[in-house]
Amino acid sequence: MTDTLIDPNEAAAIAEGRHGDPFSVLGLHKRGGKWVVLGFDPGAEAMWVLTGKAGKPVAAAPVVGAHGLFAAELPRKAAYRLRWQGHGTTWEGEDPFRFGPVLGEMDEYLLGEGNHKRLWQVLGAHLITHEGVEGTHFAVWAPNAERVSVVGNFNHWDGRRHPMRRRGGTGVWETFLPAIGEGEAYKYEIRGLGGVLLPLKADPVGFGSEHAPANASVVRRIDNAHWEDADWMATRGAHQNIEAAISVYEVHLGSWKRAPGDRMLSYTELADQLVDYAADMGFTHIELLPVSEYPFDGSWGYQPVGLFAPTIRHGTPNEFRAFMDAAHRRGIGVLLDWVPGHFPTDAHGLGRFDGTALYEHQDPREGFHQDWNTLIYNYGRAEVKNYLVSNALYWLEEYHLDGLRVDAVASMLYRDYSREAGQWVPNKDGGRENYEAIAVLQQMNITAYGEVGGVMTVAEESTAFPGVSRPVNNGGLGFGFKWNMGWMNDTLSYMQKDPIYRKYHHHQMTFGLHYAWSENYILPISHDEVVHGKGSMIEKMPGGGDEKFANLRAYYGFMWAHPGKKLLFMGCEFGQGREWNHNQSLDWHQLDIPAHKGVQNLVRDLNRVYREEPALHVNDTRPDGFEWIESNDAEAGVYAWVRKGRAGDPMVVSVVNMTPVERTYRLGLPAGGHWAEILNTDAAVYGGGNRGNLGGVTAEAVAHHGRAQSALVTLPPLSALWLKQD
Repeated sequence: MTDTLIDPNEAAAIAEGRHGDPFSVLGLHKRGGKWVVLGFDPGAEAMWVLTGKAGKPVAAAPVVGAHGLFAAELPRKAAYRLRWQGHGTTWEGEDPFRFGPVLGEMDEYLLGEGNHKRLWQVLGAHLITHEGVEGTHFAVWAPNAERVSVVGNFNHWDGRRHPMRRRGGTGVWETFLPAIGEGEAYKYEIRGLGGVLLPLKADPVGFGSEHAPANASVVRRIDNAHWEDADWMATRGAHQNIEAAISVYEVHLGSWKRAPGDRMLSYTELADQLVDYAADMGFTHIELLPVSEYPFDGSWGYQPVGLFAPTIRHGTPNEFRAFMDAAHRRGIGVLLDWVPGHFPTDAHGLGRFDGTALYEHQDPREGFHQDWNTLIYNYGRAEVKNYLVSNALYWLEEYHLDGLRVDAVASMLYRDYSREAGQWVPNKDGGRENYEAIAVLQQMNITAYGEVGGVMTVAEESTAFPGVSRPVNNGGLGFGFKWNMGWMNDTLSYMQKDPIYRKYHHHQMTFGLHYAWSENYILPISHDEVVHGKGSMIEKMPGGGDEKFANLRAYYGFMWAHPGKKLLFMGCEFGQGREWNHNQSLDWHQLDIPAHKGVQNLVRDLNRVYREEPALHVNDTRPDGFEWIESNDAEAGVYAWVRKGRAGDPMVVSVVNMTPVERTYRLGLPAGGHWAEILNTDAAVYGGGNRGNLGGVTAEAVAHHGRAQSALVTLPPLSALWLKQD
């Protein structure tokens, strides 16, 4: 009988795991006018078909020449289960080949078009009930594969057992596996062109991963979110626009703090400890170094493999959601470092995913980053663009992220980034701009702002590319904010110089004001400034112990009064003595030392006053909010300026002395009356000498600095003062 039911060549292809359309053969089909079940399990020596609750098992006959393949006739079409026997044991279960497709016609259309906004809802591994049976639906894009299978412990990692169904011209393969539940590890076994078996691949849209060094994807349920952050979500837009006070605490979760035994903290512990700390310190936002799953701790997350999976280092997707919920209930926004600029070459990752350059360019001049030994996405491919834009939306929608900080934007914008002549391919017009990457960034911003209310996006962009934080319809990239790398480089260069030489570099501190309104800027002191031999912030400062701390306090006072939102990497807020090490906790014990505790007290107060005074944040991105009082006194090392908010808001004057000399300084003021000293970085509570102006100064009718009134102000050495108009 079996010889007439299946072509011997097809039978052999099934048994050898090389059949490209196994669903056309296996399962229940009408053959020769009869309903026939063909089942396959390479470990079986016998098979029975079970129908109905009390139906008698129907014995199946082995197919000659195809070990593990069996055929059985049924009297009529019916639901059934399979019972197997082999090697002295018996097992039974649903036949995955009896189930129909899960993806619908609209999904298929959008996938084929490369325009499925919520790609994660159809690809990846989803726990569902299909045709009355519980299990997991798997779907993956591999258009050039000859065969794709799901493998795991449930099938002994044998790609012959659960090959998938190809969905037309979409390049997507899918299957429903009954009884596969949450926590099951899996990969895809892909047979490439010419029958080449590729290294097992993790799921590009997998929601979970194994703990390193293991790297399989893990089935995780993400459709059962329970949120208690409605108040924050409804109002966050007011906390994230250009007029808001935004002070960001940048954090690497693995090394912020460790539990006893040097264990990384869980999302649950971080929801308590990190959120409480950020709230106490007055930061408005926490920015997380990438938490998309990554194989190598030393990459800090910047070489992600699982773009849709919160790293298991700290817990499950729902535990990450609980962390987000806790932050929102405390009124703190959370930004995610997002990495669309490159991906690692790890064998289980996206590289040559189906045996071809699928996610990356074939030409290494376009598809390989020489600096990082990583691959570059093929931004011009519709499905890849869809993958990246959908991933950005995924984090915003599924995990209530409040925004994305996009890594290495400069490397995406230019085809010749870090390349010599002849090592790059010009665009269609012969230029260096990467039109396709620009389109991806624009579409990401259009989608993020268009689909999710109140979010913010931030670009790490270090060039003079125009309009990074301007709307797409005005020719910009569409970001909400841009890191001001030029300001950071100039001011840190100045601060590292001995004060005796600073007068020769005075305008490194003022140059940022020449372009301060060209973009919506964030002033970043990020992880990149305190690693790889650059030294910690306190190490960068010149002088002896006390002078180092005074310099750092003065710099922070300068930074928080300067136009632009603020960002500070963890540890910098208490002047950690050594540079950051991702393998261990911050040196929290240093807070027992008064000088470090003083820096922490200062940053807490800087955040508080910055939030309380509209003059310090409302016009961060507009020239209306800034006016120099003194920008040219290089000999004295003094800078003074006015910050203004809305009409009627009290003005704030900042004056900074970057020399180790106390000065009695006549300062022109923009209005008469009393000016309260609302912050002095030399205060004793910050570790300073407690020199200052006894609470404030009163303007007198003495013209100075081009103003009708002025006051004599005591400027402690290496200090910043803030004066507020009473």
